[in-house]
Amino acid sequence: MNGERVKPAKVIHANDVLQITRATERWTVRVEQLSERRGPAAAAQALYDETAESRAAREQHALERRFARALGADLGARPTKQARRQLDALRRKQRRGR
Repeated sequence: MNGERVKPAKVIHANDVLQITRATERWTVRVEQLSERRGPAAAAQALYDETAESRAAREQHALERRFARALGADLGARPTKQARRQLDALRRKQRRGR
C-alpha cells in the first residue's frame, strides 16, 4: 500500500495505491472510493482504477508466458517400460562398479 508492505487487515482509504500480487501476476490499482458494504463484483470494479503501466506490464507478461515453451518440453517422450528397466539395470551396474 503506497509503496510499503502491510498486513491484510490494514485499513485503506480513497486515493491509496495498492500493489496486488497473485502467483506471477501483479496489479497496481488506485482506490477511487470505498463502499459501505460488500456488493457485486461489477460494483467493486467501479471503486478502483488500474494504472496504465500495470495493465501494459500484465499484458506483456501474458504474451511472454503464452510464447514460452512448456516446462519439460525439451526432454522428449517418456521412456517405455523396457527402456526404464534398461536404465535401472545400467544404474545398478554403475553402483556395483564403484
